[in-house]
Amino acid sequence: MLATFFQETAEEITQNAENLEPVVEEKTLSLFELLTSGGIAGNIIIIVLGVLLILAMYIYFERLFAIKAASKTDVNFMHQIKDNVATGNIEAAKIRCAQENSPVARLTAKGISRIGSPLEDINTAIENAGRLEVYKLEKNVSILATIAGAAPMIGFLGTVIGMIIAFHQLATSSGQAEMGSLAQGIYIAMTTTVAGLIVGIIAYMGYNHLVVKTDKVVHQMEATAVDFLDLLNEPA
Repeated sequence: MLATFFQETAEEITQNAENLEPVVEEKTLSLFELLTSGGIAGNIIIIVLGVLLILAMYIYFERLFAIKAASKTDVNFMHQIKDNVATGNIEAAKIRCAQENSPVARLTAKGISRIGSPLEDINTAIENAGRLEVYKLEKNVSILATIAGAAPMIGFLGTVIGMIIAFHQLATSSGQAEMGSLAQGIYIAMTTTVAGLIVGIIAYMGYNHLVVKTDKVVHQMEATAVDFLDLLNEPA
């Protein structure tokens, strides 16, 4: 009986001890909570960076589709132009250029319209038309480059603001600031820096990709211009 009593008492003590143990709740922080937990100053900077990210993505995809459309040209286009020019059928060559909606076709049409002029004048006309086509291809791409440089700087501005808030809390509390007040300033410093770098990296990569795509179209136009001038230089 005595052994049974001590056993039951020990079980009761164990159960009471387990009940007295503090329950540790695991706290998770979502991405949205992380971005919006930096106070008013942090939220304003995050909103600005969000707008820049949306603008950068819009410019990137809009230019990407435009450049892809500009790079599509019929492989038989120049052969048909050469045949028409060689046979003296200039009107047919102009009509074929009008049917092909691409920078290469517009450059060729500009050269065809100058047939009969000195070769140097034709070359100058093609070069001027080429500059206009490159300008169209690079439309708004400079904004993407600006976002790539400005976004990290805006993020670092949030870092400075966050550290100022943290040190201000320390200064006004005689070195005994609450951890919550300090944490808010540190949140602003960290989240805005990360957000600024993410936006900047995305914009930078998009800008470089568009530059590469544009260069390919420019080289295609240069090759076409050389072919067309060679066609005019061929002996009759």
